Amino acid sequence: MLDECDEVEAGTLHASSRRSSPAFSIQNLRYALAAADYGSFRRAAEALLLRQSTLSRCVRQLEESIGMAVFERSSGGVRATHAGRQFLRSARSILEQVEALAARTRSTGRGEAGRLTVGFYTSLAAGNLRATLIDVSQRFPQLELEMFESSRSRLVTALRNGVVDIVIIPGATALPESKTMSLWSERILVAAPEGHALAERDSAHWIDLREEKILLSRRDPGPELHDLLIAKAASPGDRPRIVRHRAGLANLKNLVGAGFGVTVLTEACAGASFPGVIYRELRDGTEPTRIGYSAHWRADNQNPALASILRILGERHLLPVPNA
Repeated sequence: MLDECDEVEAGTLHASSRRSSPAFSIQNLRYALAAADYGSFRRAAEALLLRQSTLSRCVRQLEESIGMAVFERSSGGVRATHAGRQFLRSARSILEQVEALAARTRSTGRGEAGRLTVGFYTSLAAGNLRATLIDVSQRFPQLELEMFESSRSRLVTALRNGVVDIVIIPGATALPESKTMSLWSERILVAAPEGHALAERDSAHWIDLREEKILLSRRDPGPELHDLLIAKAASPGDRPRIVRHRAGLANLKNLVGAGFGVTVLTEACAGASFPGVIYRELRDGTEPTRIGYSAHWRADNQNPALASILRILGERHLLPVPNA
């Protein structure tokens, strides 16, 4: 059993730095609240595994520190004075805030709270990135996620300058001054207008795109899809008809729905439906074409939350890639 209350903790509160009256600690407040809750020093001491004399002395020390009686004492127990009831209400509020602060501090140190900034330039409409973010928010509800959508070049700068904690993008090429983790892969799809020949099939092949007008964005991941398209659909002396737009994927799909051409996109980008747009899987022979994703972060990033999302990403990476 504990038998001393005089030790001054890191959380010691002083009634006044200029007064000679003894300091009282957070523990003093806990003992006083326990006495009020149980209505008895004896019962409160038993519940706290203390000697009654220790708890009584701590409460007396508290009363001397604040210069007033918190309790009326009798043979039947203790009862808070009028001023004591007001003091105890404030004390309970202080303790709740201290305990909440301590809990938040512990959670932050474990990477379960705080802020994590995630850089990306893929869609959050569907796919593994969306599922990963949902997983993080469910497992660490006190962790605040901030999303930073931008181009690859700007994400590289943001990562270098510490603006973002982690970048998750298509492709496996390492970013400068960063560590890399290979993640999942997603299928490549073609988006075609309703009634189009490609929309009438269950799947399409890259060779089927040679006669099509293909709409691509100048923004990321348009350049990567452009390189993939040239590698897969071009033939000697014959390149696909590609029209580049300074527009995002959402507006490209609106153009597809209006009959201006077709576009290619990652599986994650097909989560949102657009009027008149049909998605079909693009295949290499009998297998779907896939593009890999990777995570990038600075090795000297000390944000504890970074370790939490890396752990979840590692767990998801170990899962088998779903069949098409």
